Amino acid sequence: MTVQDHSGYRQRPQGRTSTKAKAGLVLIGFLVIAGALLFTEHRAHMLGLLVWLPLLACPLMHLFMHGGHGHRHGDGRTDDQRSA
Repeated sequence: MTVQDHSGYRQRPQGRTSTKAKAGLVLIGFLVIAGALLFTEHRAHMLGLLVWLPLLACPLMHLFMHGGHGHRHGDGRTDDQRSA
């Protein structure tokens, strides 16, 4: 068995947070404040764009959610041949 020397190892005192954690909290606080200020200053612009979201949603749903309307390209079989 070997004895390991941990004399150079310093343990952080209990209850203290690291610098990385503090920086993360500061960043989150900054982003929340910046988002609130941007929303209050540009509320009219953003709410005006909400009118166009349903029109944008229609073609996006058509492209991504319909899945090609059941067309199965490439296998050369019809729907009747697939069900049999």
